[in-house]
Amino acid sequence: MTVLVNDTGFTLDDWTTGFVNITELDAKNCCSVAVDLASDDEPTDLAGLLKQINLIRVNFPSFSDGRGFTIAAQLRRMGFAGRLRAHGHMIADQYTMARRSGFDEVQISDHLATRQPEQQWLARANWRAHDYQTRLRG
Repeated sequence: MTVLVNDTGFTLDDWTTGFVNITELDAKNCCSVAVDLASDDEPTDLAGLLKQINLIRVNFPSFSDGRGFTIAAQLRRMGFAGRLRAHGHMIADQYTMARRSGFDEVQISDHLATRQPEQQWLARANWRAHDYQTRLRG
């Protein structure tokens, strides 16, 4: 099982349609599935399809691999307005960066949810505050 983390805490996954990787994506029917992106996939390959895709899930192969943050920011700059989900090896300390780079939610395992309970994730849910730009303006 998996747990989704968002700004309100832990929630169950409501996506039931399934996921395909970028090479299996059918341009005619891409909104009925979510797209899985590996950390070494090229987001620009989705450029003509972004308005038709409802959810993109970006893999983090290890907590020390930050390529997923770059992919999220790039997808948002390209105009992707759907749900953007991080999954894989993420830890609560990375939640703020995930949200600031464009992710809407983080998918974690039940095991990680036990090791890092909801309170640890919620402690980072106020991701819009406490950044250096806010401090400079304040």
